[in-house]
Amino acid sequence: MSCVSLALADSNAAVAGPYDPTQHWEVDYESGVLWRVTGSATPLSYTVLPQLLTVKSPRIGTARSFAGGDLVIRNRFSLMVEPIAMGPEHHFIGASGSGILEWWDTRRTRALFFASGGGIGWLDSKGHAVKGAQGEDFNLNWLAYPGVRFVLRNGLSGSIGAYFQHVSNRNMNRVNPGLNAVGPMASVGWHF
Repeated sequence: MSCVSLALADSNAAVAGPYDPTQHWEVDYESGVLWRVTGSATPLSYTVLPQLLTVKSPRIGTARSFAGGDLVIRNRFSLMVEPIAMGPEHHFIGASGSGILEWWDTRRTRALFFASGGGIGWLDSKGHAVKGAQGEDFNLNWLAYPGVRFVLRNGLSGSIGAYFQHVSNRNMNRVNPGLNAVGPMASVGWHF
């Protein structure tokens, strides 16, 4: 009798839907290395080591079918601590916000993403003592970040991408060379 009742209980149990990471909040730890790239920015060599703590919201609105998967938009907010390994300054500390467009496969196991946004930050500027260095402690930043994300198991994901960052004081100071930097980033994310 108990075996029959167990069999009936299992057949009546609700079947849980597949895990969908886009419906959860996510906290990511992101790390990488950025090198100065040319442009109208500083001619000095820089190597920046970004360490980001990022929070992503659940998806905004509904998922839209596209190319055999779904397009999703989420919000992305980051606290940034970026030691400067090579360059006249020593660190950049700031915050940024952006939208993030993600294309997820239908099983929700992998995604392509693109984030773009900006924020504010502070660095120990040396532009009045070193030609080509940054001229103001308070700066604005802008980012572009394409990459790929994999769900490793329910509640855990990892990603790799290419991170571009521009830091500038937007002419709040007569010394404003700015810094364009790009490089690889890797992250691990926890969903809740």
